[in-house]
Amino acid sequence: MRKCFNSGLLATVGLAGFLAFAPQAAMAREGGADDRDLIAISSFSGAFLAARAAEADNDFESAIDYYERALAFQPDNQAIQQSLLLALVAEGRFADALPHARALKSVPEMERFSRLGLAVDALRHEKYAQAENWLKLVLESDLDRLITSIMSAWAELGQGQTDRALASLDELEGPDWYRLFRSYHRALMLAQSGKNADAEKAFDALLGDVTAASAGPDTYMRAAEAYASWLAERGEKDKALTALENGEKYITGRAATTILREKIEAGDTVTFPVPDPRAGAAEILLNIATALNRGGGEPFVKLYLNYALALSPDNDDILIQLASLAEQQSEPEKAISFYDRIKPGSPWRRLAELQTGLNLADLDRHEEAETYLNAAIEKDPDDIRAYLSLGRVFAVQKDYRSAANVYDRAVERIAEPEREHWSLFYQRGIAYERLKEWEKAEPNFFKALDLYPDQPQVLNYLGYSWVDMNMKLEEGLELIGRAVELRPNDGYIVDSLGWAHYRLGRYEEAAKELERAVSLRPEDPVLNDHLGDAYWRTGRRLEATYQWSHARDLDPEPDLLAEVEKKLKEGLPDEEPKKIADASTPEKVIADGTATPEESPAVKAAEPESTEEPKTETKAVETPEKAATGDAFYTIKDGETLWSIAVDQLGDGERFRDILAINPDLQRNPDLLRAGQEIRLPSKEQ
Repeated sequence: MRKCFNSGLLATVGLAGFLAFAPQAAMAREGGADDRDLIAISSFSGAFLAARAAEADNDFESAIDYYERALAFQPDNQAIQQSLLLALVAEGRFADALPHARALKSVPEMERFSRLGLAVDALRHEKYAQAENWLKLVLESDLDRLITSIMSAWAELGQGQTDRALASLDELEGPDWYRLFRSYHRALMLAQSGKNADAEKAFDALLGDVTAASAGPDTYMRAAEAYASWLAERGEKDKALTALENGEKYITGRAATTILREKIEAGDTVTFPVPDPRAGAAEILLNIATALNRGGGEPFVKLYLNYALALSPDNDDILIQLASLAEQQSEPEKAISFYDRIKPGSPWRRLAELQTGLNLADLDRHEEAETYLNAAIEKDPDDIRAYLSLGRVFAVQKDYRSAANVYDRAVERIAEPEREHWSLFYQRGIAYERLKEWEKAEPNFFKALDLYPDQPQVLNYLGYSWVDMNMKLEEGLELIGRAVELRPNDGYIVDSLGWAHYRLGRYEEAAKELERAVSLRPEDPVLNDHLGDAYWRTGRRLEATYQWSHARDLDPEPDLLAEVEKKLKEGLPDEEPKKIADASTPEKVIADGTATPEESPAVKAAEPESTEEPKTETKAVETPEKAATGDAFYTIKDGETLWSIAVDQLGDGERFRDILAINPDLQRNPDLLRAGQEIRLPSKEQ
């Protein structure tokens, strides 16, 4: 639930047509699956509403059943046909979706998914000319045009028209963020076509263009890995390793990169990951999905990943992404099913095993998770990731002693700690801190910072702990301030700074920082509760009541809910809060997004990168630190996006952030735009 808002890409998705028939984020469910069984499906409206409720619940299996019933009442209802098409694709039932795609192939508002599905079907059967025809859309956004143009170029390559395919890419014009995807696929085509010298130049130029990487960091590293694989396959080991090093100048800690480097260094067989046009078409869908996943476009991510999987059913990279997405959406059983499809011998198999253990814990099958992960440790006692996973299973159960013991065992396996081991010492420090053994906890935080200087999570946790214990107060605030400088758009770290000010009685400063934290993470009940407390202490009692009410409505944990309800009835005590030295440990909001009293962060390593370079900053909308004050209103027209509005009305697409800043309702779901909707606009002068 959660994985930097990609302004240029996500803003062009153009959700108006799709979301007219998809579940709105504001739709609240009144019951669970059992409640839906009680709905009497005796009418079109009953089936339709049941389907929407199931879809809002991310229960696509039930949604499909209800949409099929609705379609039985109104067989020609195109809106229901599209909703059913999308639900079937999202559920991975591509073959079942095809009849609905054919029925909608000539409906302009719906062809972005119907014709794309038919093109995927043609490509997987190597009917390249037919695919080219399906990829011609009447209505298309910038994103649609990028996808269809690159897939059409791959279809041309499949017909043996190499020069035409390359020319098609060269002629593709669009926003600046096109450059990364266009350059990457041009390099892939050159490599596939045996134009080795040109391919090498193209890959080198791409890796040297780090500014383009901001459009899709995962795609940039995919390019580095594809280049390295291509070089290694040709026996150029040193060049292959250099390609990975060049890529890691921009992004470090990516599991796929680590796995590939180990294979190349060991002299294992490495194959080019995009060997044919069909794989190339799947690759652009994968690239777009991973780019959108960094910006919160989960509905599209699932669709594009499943279209890619239809083209490449055994592609482990796609399966890993689908499993990770299932974890984001709190579907551990579905995640396990994707991990199970990764075959023994795959370089991803080990990660799949560890993630399966963590997902078993998420299902409250803790004993099974412990057994599973202990077996993983026994299989490879030097794999520190397995110890981290097992430790987190204990931590989430608040069994910090067992967690600390596991981390101790892991440290004993390390002859010489390196940068990649910072997370182990960090987690061990947290376990001992929760056991009230600060004399053991503090050295671990210092060791983590020694291995990874200025690591924001560690700075935040150590600094907050000092402030909380009324020791090294100025140094503690300095550490948290440094963490905020490094992660200015991480709402959880900003909250730590605000809450530290609050604990020190600096309520005005606390309110300022906590306001910013809530603007970055408006959906978090703990942050809203903290802001309410700060408002109360500064005399802003009406605003405090509003924030507490908002926190109550955000489905907080039971303990927090009880506290908030008490505050709503009684407010805060008139006397000043207890001195820090006498206070019990408050809730700690740390950079991984957890916030529970007396509970370890228990960060689940859902992302391959999680044990090296934390990705917290990639999951929050980059709201400007100071929100602009808007005094103009604008009515959205059909097909417009925040990006296009910012270009047309403010002269700069990047100013979509300013629009978000003064329209709080859009911050959680900036894609939910509809024709006729009225929004505020900032001044044209920045």
